[in-house]
Amino acid sequence: MPISLDGYLMDLVNLSVAYLLAFPIGLDREREDHSAGVRTFPIVAMACCGLTMLAKSLGGGPDVYSRVLQGLVTGIGFVGGGAILKDRGMVSGTATAASVWSTAIVGAAVGMGAYHIAVGLTVFNFVGLVYSRRFTARVVTPPDICAPRPEE
Repeated sequence: MPISLDGYLMDLVNLSVAYLLAFPIGLDREREDHSAGVRTFPIVAMACCGLTMLAKSLGGGPDVYSRVLQGLVTGIGFVGGGAILKDRGMVSGTATAASVWSTAIVGAAVGMGAYHIAVGLTVFNFVGLVYSRRFTARVVTPPDICAPRPEE
């Protein structure tokens, strides 16, 4: 199937947009020293973007897109599940797993041309990661005001 230079450039723009939208989320996870970071998140977004663009280029109707999206959601669920760890009754990695899943949807949205959804998901995901930590640190676990003070 021949492709025009304009189509090729638009595909590269879409892949770049998916990469750029996923990068801040990956950077946040990397700063927090999680297993997935600046390499994983952009790759997930670009791969999902590429797969949805491929489905669009093959033609077909909503059934084709639905099957592709179902496969993405299921497959990325397994990838995200690998980020969840349980150790001595403590579970960690759920925010990273959810962010991997969200980033996959960002890539798929870019691939489908739904940029407003991709940007919205990115903003809410990033803000949620950054500010939920601050909120938790200040509100959920306030400093112990009854703790003895060191002697001066």
